[in-house]
Amino acid sequence: MILLPAIDILDGKAVRLARGEFSQQTVYDADPLDAARRWVDGGARALHVVDLDGARAGEPVNLAQVERIASALGVPVQIGGGLRTPAAVAAALGVGATRVVLGTAALRDVDFLDEMVSSHGEKVVVSLDARGGKLATAGWTEQTEIPVEQAVQRLSQRGVRRFVYSSIERDGMLAGPDLEGARQVAEATRGTFVYSGGISSLADLEALVALRQVNLTGVIVGKALFEGRIEVGEAQSLLDQRSH
Repeated sequence: MILLPAIDILDGKAVRLARGEFSQQTVYDADPLDAARRWVDGGARALHVVDLDGARAGEPVNLAQVERIASALGVPVQIGGGLRTPAAVAAALGVGATRVVLGTAALRDVDFLDEMVSSHGEKVVVSLDARGGKLATAGWTEQTEIPVEQAVQRLSQRGVRRFVYSSIERDGMLAGPDLEGARQVAEATRGTFVYSGGISSLADLEALVALRQVNLTGVIVGKALFEGRIEVGEAQSLLDQRSH
């Protein structure tokens, strides 16, 4: 299992939001590359970058930052936020992103999703953001009544093999992971997934590992790293030891 430090970019800076609320933001680094370099120097093997400006605008805004991070650090970078057209996806991959994380568009536009899976295969990751076990879309601003497991099954049938599962209520709250949600997604998906939301300590990572779900292949951690509650190297070492 791999640790994926999260770098959320808003107004050109590395920030964290609480429960996805733009009004509840904390700026941690004026330059996202500084944060990315800190995590990679600490032992991160990959990075999860979210273009929050892009998520809000509906098209990528911070690809220049992604390019700087990808070219400077030489680790895989997955990017999400505003990737709603084939051109946007191609642009993200063109600046050096290893994978693209699709959200709203993948759920709303079947033709777009099919084209992306056909063109880019396992470089395509679909983000499943849940509130109370039901999907939320449009940068978490619109709530649906679709159960996450149902969405996973539908998307799997269309060839999606990689997912990110995020618990919105826990995001940026340091409140511990949604273990039941992670278990449900693990049972529903034919592919692999990465968990995100609420990680505050090494014990939280151990709890996820203890689920013993072979298709849970990574954990995204943001605020706990920025606030020094977890060190990258220590966390990755734990995941390496416990995952065998």
